[in-house]
Amino acid sequence: MPRVSIVGSGFGALTAISSLREADPSLDITVVSPKPEFVYYPGLIWVPSGLRSGEDLRIDLTTFFRRMQVTHYAAEATGLSDDGRTLHTSDGDIDNDGLIIASGGRFIKKLPGIEHAITPCEGIPAAEAIRDRLKTLDGGTVAMGFAGNPKEPASMRGGPIFEFLFGLDRQLRKEGRRERFRIVFFTPAERPGNRLGPKAVDKLLGEMHKVGIETHLGHKMKGFAADKVMTEGGEFPADLIIFMPGMTGNQWFDNTELPRSPGGLIQADAHCKVPGTNRVYVVGDSGSFPGPEWMPKQAHMADLQAKAAAKNLAAELKGEPAAATFDVELLCIVDANDRGMVVWRTEKRNWILPNSVAFHWLKRGFEWWYLRQYR
Repeated sequence: MPRVSIVGSGFGALTAISSLREADPSLDITVVSPKPEFVYYPGLIWVPSGLRSGEDLRIDLTTFFRRMQVTHYAAEATGLSDDGRTLHTSDGDIDNDGLIIASGGRFIKKLPGIEHAITPCEGIPAAEAIRDRLKTLDGGTVAMGFAGNPKEPASMRGGPIFEFLFGLDRQLRKEGRRERFRIVFFTPAERPGNRLGPKAVDKLLGEMHKVGIETHLGHKMKGFAADKVMTEGGEFPADLIIFMPGMTGNQWFDNTELPRSPGGLIQADAHCKVPGTNRVYVVGDSGSFPGPEWMPKQAHMADLQAKAAAKNLAAELKGEPAAATFDVELLCIVDANDRGMVVWRTEKRNWILPNSVAFHWLKRGFEWWYLRQYR
């Protein structure tokens, strides 16, 4: 019975489990992650306003693992040896016949004073910290921004910041205190959100202007203080700083011989296979993949890559060609708590559908539909 190890329990990992089980019911699958749980990160944007609580977004995977006949190993990956056949963990070694790495990425926290900023996509505690801090403020300046990995521009996650940004505007208006707050959006990019497409950038900046969100664009970051944001284009005061740094690979990748991209991610080919290895695959934020410069780092992309990786690994284990590839597709609803804008981009199309209450409810409906498979 072939043994497959999967590192992680996020979007890519869970999709890989379902796809592997569908491809070969006989596989012995082991999942390595600190806890048998899944956090639905897209819902973090609704925590500050109270639309969601942390418990709404934390899914116990015990039932799903049992249904999928998966063994969960409660540990953290620490390294890899024997051409990928031995995974080292904080609780011992695990041997495998095939490996899928889906352990996500790591935010680059090198800017001076970054401890004064909250990184919202670090998880539920970060989103709750934003919620709790907002409750203590009677007014002031909230600064939100993002930056990339200078060695790998595609390794960034700026989309959620737009949602936190517009969501905060709507939240404060609903609470009747928007006029007491200044909201400033900052980023080193002159055209923020360009991966969404040129029309989307114009639409986003237009929406910011419409609702009174100020912008500080095109200036390299210098750092933060407890009460201000500092850039090469000047500094401005901030009572609350929400910042999404660029991303790089997990620390444990350093304890492997896997090929790395300039930005520190694991190199992958069009089949999600790690070049020069035998039956080692990578999906999602852990990997650097060939494709257009706008290829997103988002859950939907991780799912597409995981399906391809699982299909290819299952084929290899049967002695068959591993020929599956993945489509590059950016699909998101930029939500603002009670309305949303749809952005869809492929290599042939780029559509933007304007704000609508219906899209907000569509996003909430998708959340229910997606999570029901794991509950």
